[in-house]
Amino acid sequence: MHRGYVLHTRPYRESSVLVNLLVDGLGRVDAVARLGSGKTSIKSILQPFQPLLFQLSGRSSLKSLYQVEAASPAVPLSGNDSFAGFYLNELLVRCLSVEHGAEQFFFTYHKTLMAMAAAFSEAQLRQFELSLLKELGVMPSLNLDIEGSPIETDFYYRLLSEEGFSTALGPKPNHFSGEMLRALEEDRLTEADFKQAKLLMRQLLSPLLGDKPLKSRALFLKGNRPSSYSK
Repeated sequence: MHRGYVLHTRPYRESSVLVNLLVDGLGRVDAVARLGSGKTSIKSILQPFQPLLFQLSGRSSLKSLYQVEAASPAVPLSGNDSFAGFYLNELLVRCLSVEHGAEQFFFTYHKTLMAMAAAFSEAQLRQFELSLLKELGVMPSLNLDIEGSPIETDFYYRLLSEEGFSTALGPKPNHFSGEMLRALEEDRLTEADFKQAKLLMRQLLSPLLGDKPLKSRALFLKGNRPSSYSK
């Protein structure tokens, strides 16, 4: 049996759905599942944030999903936390291809969901984005600048696309403090770092996401949320 999470579903032919999954040991997997009916229906458990056990079959990139069962209770995300969870799911669907693999990313995703359910912090979103960018091989070094010199906490830097960070003169809207860059790398972001860290992640994710707006962000912005809670 495989274990994994549903990232997204959509109708696929009569009484079936196309499921985007994140699977332990496999990464992103797309599969077709028959929903069934009555007591045998799996619709109620084929939901985001529900840990699942299941079987996969098929030689093509589109698998068949069957023998689906709940592995444990769903991760208890609610309210604003659930918007953050849907944001993670949409990032993975948009950025992580079936071909890429990402065999170990299941653990990063699972740990992030559990941490958000326990006590949400915006830093968790930034760390997840950082992990995804590293997994995809597009995250510039947060330890060294483009000259090979260590990132200094009392310097400012600007991001040069596909190259890395270059020293810059003082704080400006698109300049990032060395302290924030080091804090991001060392998983010790504070609320004072959140604005810069979010701007940096948006710049780095933009080429991967393209011009199509994130649906989860649009839904989030329509709801009520604390001012310190943002994606």
